[in-house]
Amino acid sequence: MPGSAPESLAESFQPVIGQSVSLRPLRPDDVDIELAFVTGLSEETRANRLLGGAVRITDEYIRRLTRIDWSREAALAAVVMLERTEVLIGVARYVADADGRACEFAVVIADAWQGRGIGRRLLEKLIALARTRSYAAMYGEILATNVGMLHLARKLGFGVSPHPGDRTLVRANLVLV
Repeated sequence: MPGSAPESLAESFQPVIGQSVSLRPLRPDDVDIELAFVTGLSEETRANRLLGGAVRITDEYIRRLTRIDWSREAALAAVVMLERTEVLIGVARYVADADGRACEFAVVIADAWQGRGIGRRLLEKLIALARTRSYAAMYGEILATNVGMLHLARKLGFGVSPHPGDRTLVRANLVLV
């Protein structure tokens, strides 16, 4: 697998809830916790993350989500220990554009953990990583009805504008340089 995850991405923090959350690179051996995470999302959260489209959850799809080419993409996992088992509660990722000048981001937090600062911490870390990799900009397409994600994007300095090709979407853009 090209590129490897920087070990410096791992950290722990205490969000509002008091439960210790660890942030770390998503790894190929996270297949089982990724599957549990994706299949445990509510229809609304899954629609927000997948822009309303239905994606068939197959073994290949889950393997693709956990096999990261760190030379052109990144994926950060937020995990907690529950009953001595590591549970995936959030993922933030970006993928570089073909020209390597900008990257598209996506964030999803498990329903029970939303609104607790985890998405913000993941996205802040993802932005910092994109800056160290010299991307000029980071952008994301967000459902116009996804108020929580729009609020977070604005709070972190993203400009938000109508999507030129789809009225149900908005585009969040952040200049990184």
